[in-house]
Amino acid sequence: MAKKKILILRFSSIGDIVLTTPVPRTLKTQLQAEVHYCVKKQYQGILAGNPYIDKLHLLEGNLNSLIKKLKEEKFDYVIDLHHNLRTFIIKKRLGVKSYSFPKLNMEKWLMTNFKINKLPNVHIVERYMQTVEPLGVKMDSLGLDYFIPEKDEVEREWLPETHQQEYVAYAIGAQFNTKKLPLDRMIELCDRINKPIILLGDKKDREAGEKIVKFFEETEQSATLEPQLHKDLNKKTIIYNACGQFNLNQSASIVKNAQYVFTHDTGLMHIAAAFKKTIFSIWGNTIPMFGMYPYRTKFTILENNRLSCRPCSKIGYKQCPQGHFKCMRGIVFDFYLP
Repeated sequence: MAKKKILILRFSSIGDIVLTTPVPRTLKTQLQAEVHYCVKKQYQGILAGNPYIDKLHLLEGNLNSLIKKLKEEKFDYVIDLHHNLRTFIIKKRLGVKSYSFPKLNMEKWLMTNFKINKLPNVHIVERYMQTVEPLGVKMDSLGLDYFIPEKDEVEREWLPETHQQEYVAYAIGAQFNTKKLPLDRMIELCDRINKPIILLGDKKDREAGEKIVKFFEETEQSATLEPQLHKDLNKKTIIYNACGQFNLNQSASIVKNAQYVFTHDTGLMHIAAAFKKTIFSIWGNTIPMFGMYPYRTKFTILENNRLSCRPCSKIGYKQCPQGHFKCMRGIVFDFYLP
């Protein structure tokens, strides 16, 4: 029997791609298929080391040139885990049997606009896996995958001496402001953690990271940032701002070696889940009920679920539409770290 050749479509973004990783693994291990994956060029590093993927195809610029290359591969099936206009065009042009992921846009719209809950009580990973069930593939027990190239493994001695033994990773970034704590609450959280912390994020998060570092370095007498907090907090936490200092795979390495991981609803949360870390997951305008909470790992949800305005979006905003931002300002940091 000839080996089946299968194309997976998922263009972006970090967390969504990581959440699809059981699909290529189970296709490879259960069907012995030749598995190809199409992704945006800027996200290829997430999958480059994945042993269950035989070939990556990169979306960059012209869709027609990509489709021409995909046609040459003569796929047996297309698994569409993105389900948008571009994937529709690709499927139409390839003309082979395809299976598409249901995005539940109507259910999410009802929840965000009218708080009518028609959402299935199913994690998005399980829904991705339902897409390949017609091929006879079932979910295994392995959870998510993330493979770090050896060159991107962060050695302990690369870190400050204060963080070379044990540390907590805190991913302070998020795609939208309403999905991340405001600066003063980030400071409160770091103080509450009270262990060496490595802040993770990209270059645009570096300024916030530097302000957090500055807060914990200032004395009460010299305080210029959040002076009231200087009176209220212990200020014993040691902070290393790694935002913008490491690439994604290196940040994943730091997450893998962390004692605990604190994170907003963002890609590093799912990377942490792939490494089976203990996660403290912080939610603002989005909700875990959308099905994207940490998968198959120990986690604690930190959220303010006493609001009638939440969720206000399935993605996020630059600022709170109501102006009060109670979803993040009202979170109680109720957790214990041994």
